[in-house]
Amino acid sequence: MWIDRVVELIPRERLVAIKNVSLAEEHLHDHFEAVVGDDGSVVRSALPIMPASLIIEGMAQTGGILVGHAEDFREKVILAKVSKAELSREAGPGCQLRYTAEIKSFSPAGASVSGTVELSDPAGCVKNDGCRGDAQLLHEKESVEKPKTASPRHPSGESGGFEVIGTIELIFSHLDRNMAGVEYPEHNFVFGEGFKTLLRTSGVLGEGSGIGDRGSGKEP
Repeated sequence: MWIDRVVELIPRERLVAIKNVSLAEEHLHDHFEAVVGDDGSVVRSALPIMPASLIIEGMAQTGGILVGHAEDFREKVILAKVSKAELSREAGPGCQLRYTAEIKSFSPAGASVSGTVELSDPAGCVKNDGCRGDAQLLHEKESVEKPKTASPRHPSGESGGFEVIGTIELIFSHLDRNMAGVEYPEHNFVFGEGFKTLLRTSGVLGEGSGIGDRGSGKEP
């Protein structure tokens, strides 16, 4: 899972989720690891940064839950297309990401979702350059720092220290309604145990609740 908790849900409209970036995540140790010279000296220290692809995956999971919830998770929701993805900053250990997904259109075949990615840096990794790459650091040294854009959608109505760092446009499909007529297993394998645990701990699903199944595109 690339999100930790759902913090706001308006059915068929909007879902907000958060992701805590931690050095305990193995991918941060490889992206990017320290560069060591032939003599054993450190040429460049390790720069742990969450890969952009995983930030996009976090938004895809956020949007997928929103679309799946619209039909009580009876549909097998899959990501069909990333129409647009723009990220202006990286996220490193101690940072928190907030994903806001909003449904723009919904049909029996699927849905289009518009997403906003925000970054909070309570650990101060921005101050010691832990969340930024070398190219951005060079750019910042050569230009005047621009005012940060605060979030307009925080549930409390305040920015809460979050800064908008990206926008992502996604298209989701309902797998059982595919035009090729391919039949898939009846159980909803898209929303597995990881999703169920996330939804229950976030209060989206009650204890003992399941995720609906649908074996075809027809109404039960």
